[in-house]
Amino acid sequence: MTIAFAYQSELFCEDCAKAIREELNPDLVALAEEDDNSDMAPQGPYPDGGGEADTPQHCDACDVFLKNPLTGDGRMYVQKIVDREWTPTVVEWSNFYDIYPAPV
Repeated sequence: MTIAFAYQSELFCEDCAKAIREELNPDLVALAEEDDNSDMAPQGPYPDGGGEADTPQHCDACDVFLKNPLTGDGRMYVQKIVDREWTPTVVEWSNFYDIYPAPV
């Protein structure tokens, strides 16, 4: 699993969160850390790609797959996508979640 960072209601990978923090005023980052305020600066790290979700999570900046666990609904969602299309992203989800096309 991958760690994720939350910032302004989005998820970011470690590299993108670090880049965002470097662009922010250091005083603002320090204040955000004190208040655990993800609206002011990226907060984390959060394990498991930001945690269990109904869909696979990707970094909102670079689109890297965060490898989060899925809910039951999330597994059904991925199964439907895997049965319908076979893009590089879907192949990555399929391999990570061990969900493959249903036999025809």
